[in-house]
This record gives sequence, C-alpha cells and structure tokens, in this order.
Amino acid sequence: PVAAGSIVVPYGHVVGNQKWRGSEIAQRLQGKIRLIFEDDLGLVDFHISNRICILYISEADLVAGDEFKRRLVRFRNASSLGGIVIVEKTQISDQYFLAVQKLVVLELGMVLLPVANQGEASQLIIQLVSFYVREQSKDHNSNPFLRKQCSRLAEPSLFRTVQQIPGVGKTKALLLLQQFGNIHRLCNASVEELERVVGQTAAQQIYTF
Repeated sequence: PVAAGSIVVPYGHVVGNQKWRGSEIAQRLQGKIRLIFEDDLGLVDFHISNRICILYISEADLVAGDEFKRRLVRFRNASSLGGIVIVEKTQISDQYFLAVQKLVVLELGMVLLPVANQGEASQLIIQLVSFYVREQSKDHNSNPFLRKQCSRLAEPSLFRTVQQIPGVGKTKALLLLQQFGNIHRLCNASVEELERVVGQTAAQQIYTF
C-alpha cells in the first residue's frame, strides 16, 4: 500500500492499476476522463486524487473467499490514504453483501459504494473525479471554515452511502450528516437521537438497518 502523497495524480486524471488495462471500466473511462496506468499501485485499483483511492471488489472476488478481506485489512493497516471501496452487488454476490458492509464501514471505517457492474462503477468514478476537480479549483481565499464544512457535507461517496439506508433520501441524508458528521456516529446513534433529526418512522428504519 502507498502513503498519501506518494502517488501524484495529475489534475483531472485517474491513475489506474496496470491490471485494469483493457477492462470494461478502462474502456468506459477513456474519452471521458484522462486515465493513466501504473505498475506499482500495490493493493489500490485507482487513485482519483493524491489522497483518495478506490479498491474494487468484484463479484468473482466475493465468491472466491476471504482474500479480498485480507486485502482490505492490509490496506487499512498500512496506508494513510482515504479508501473508497466499490463492491459489485449482484444476484450472485448479494448474499455476501451485509458481511462486506459491516467489515468495510463499521470495522475499517471506509466508504462502501455498491454497483451493479463495471459500467456503473466507471460512471461513479467519473462523478467522484468531477467532484474533486471542482473542490480543488475553488477559490482558496474564500472562507476556510465554510469551505471545510461544505466539503465534508458534500463528500459524494459519504452522501451516497447514507442514501443507501431505506427511507433516507437526499434531504434526510444531508440532515443526518450535519447532525452526526460521519458513519460511525450515525451507526451508534439511538432511536431517540435519530428521531430528533428525521422523525419517528425514518428513525426506526435507520436504527433497524
């Protein structure tokens, strides 16, 4: 695994692991984003910024056994990068999904985003890169407190993760992130704490989930 800042990602580019050359993801990214390949990314599949990377777990990885779990744990233990885990959630892999979700989000403290296939994954990567380009291009002389707060609340991967909870749309996801700040605090919130933010019905759904 690599440390934050040790891989330099050019502005608006994605640095991909050489093993993805010729894949469906790479083909769909080409022409929409500047994709360059490197041999020495270790456990990382894609870098979307100097500090944020993606680890991709395919349907085949999930069915094959626990190797992907060891890979995620090794990454988290040895890397200072922010990791986004993209997981193929299909009819075949669905039975493994809850265990993966628990490992990634609760135990490792990373962001998990389910996709149906590599095509959907490529769209997600393009959205994430667009977000980081916008963030980097913002005027650094603007109010640093407001910029930091907005950046945290608008984090697309975190925002999308919260929206995966049944009964939570964009508005409730934003309210929950404003109140609790991160997934860990949200997971540990009581029904009463949740009720004060989103009301009784939604609070019960969120707590159960």
